[in-house]
Amino acid sequence: MNLLRPSRPYMFRPLLPSLSFVLALMGLATPTISAETNSPPATAPYWQPLEIDPAIYRTPYHISLFNAQNGADKERLWSQTQSIFLYGLGVFGVLAAMPENLTGWDTDADIFRRWGKNASTGPEWDRNKWHYNYIGHAYFGGVYYQVARKSGYRQWDSFIYSALMSTFYWEYGIEGFAEVPSIQDLALTPLMGWIYGEWAFQTERQIRDRDGTVGGSKILGNLSLFFLDPIDTLGQGVNRLTGRRLVQSGTGYFTYTAAPNGNETDHQLYLNMRFPLGGSAADEPDPQNTPAPRPTKADPVDTGRVGLAIGSGRTHLDKDWGIDDGPYTKASMGLYFSPRISVRLAYAWGKLEERATGRSVNYENYSLDTQYYFRTERNLRPYLTAGFGEQIWDEDEEQITFQWNAGVGLHGRLHGKWAIQADWIHHYSFDQDTHDQQLSAGLVYRFGSGEHDRW
Repeated sequence: MNLLRPSRPYMFRPLLPSLSFVLALMGLATPTISAETNSPPATAPYWQPLEIDPAIYRTPYHISLFNAQNGADKERLWSQTQSIFLYGLGVFGVLAAMPENLTGWDTDADIFRRWGKNASTGPEWDRNKWHYNYIGHAYFGGVYYQVARKSGYRQWDSFIYSALMSTFYWEYGIEGFAEVPSIQDLALTPLMGWIYGEWAFQTERQIRDRDGTVGGSKILGNLSLFFLDPIDTLGQGVNRLTGRRLVQSGTGYFTYTAAPNGNETDHQLYLNMRFPLGGSAADEPDPQNTPAPRPTKADPVDTGRVGLAIGSGRTHLDKDWGIDDGPYTKASMGLYFSPRISVRLAYAWGKLEERATGRSVNYENYSLDTQYYFRTERNLRPYLTAGFGEQIWDEDEEQITFQWNAGVGLHGRLHGKWAIQADWIHHYSFDQDTHDQQLSAGLVYRFGSGEHDRW
């Protein structure tokens, strides 16, 4: 289907029966078959209560992903993982066909040799489009996350699953055939996927708790469920129409082609869906599409452990750089494991001036740092920070300097979800023998429930 070329009104008429069928699958239109045929037998509540082993609260970061504690469905997880690997080949084809200026991919005839080179070279800070890095990767991180979450796993296990998939299936897997693994994608895909995936998961649960309505409207409810998870929604619609569990589980992917058409190019986008079909009765349990159980207690590790900080600061650079000091903007995102320990990926950027010529120079500095906090029972907490990273001039790969860093800071809690922080960090390069400093302050936002008592 060509999405960009205009169509005349009468061309839509043949699509009306198909549109009615799709609406019926979503529950937005009434099908023309009897109610007795369409209505499956009554089933138990969609989200089943589940008692969690109290040991989980003594070791909140224990990983049960591989032994399926607390009723998690490891068979469903494995089945969905296999499906992801299969249709991932289609995603690879899509990105390989898209223009390089959109994806940043530089494909090569000898893809296996290129994979080896990329895997051994990386990871590096990539220059892909922001919407690809920070929207596309967040979405797919959420897709991975929900595979585990809907299989009954806790948030922490689902985050670990998303991190494993985004690292080994994507960055060092499919995408590794075309480009060097990305530093920010390795860290941010599972983190942002955790935030988006949990939001989508909880939103779907709330809608189903309200009998599939949004604002009292069944239509809005079905539309919302469709956009949250279109593949599963269509599959469930088929089962609802037929009164049988024809669709066991669904997977899907997008494909893109650019077809020459005279002096123009037609851009065509397709949604491909794969539904294994069966014929069991609608009231029989379906291991492939089993909804996640509802815990009877709050998850000890939730999205409140993820924090985003945005602020500004001023550089104090080594005189050997020949660059004047100046202001910069800084953002960081990371995990607050406890009031004592956090880990952050930080990125600073700004425009400085070359001392001899007055020429404007792009300054970038990114680092992976660990923080150790003191006086954790107080709202005002001093901390030590240390880590490593790189400094880049003018986005030039030949002007990258590896640096170690260490410093001190102050974290002030304003609210469970808000805090301020200020720090001084010293950066040192053994290769260049340079000493640089960053003095910065910023505002911290904690997602989910923020900092809470379940530490």
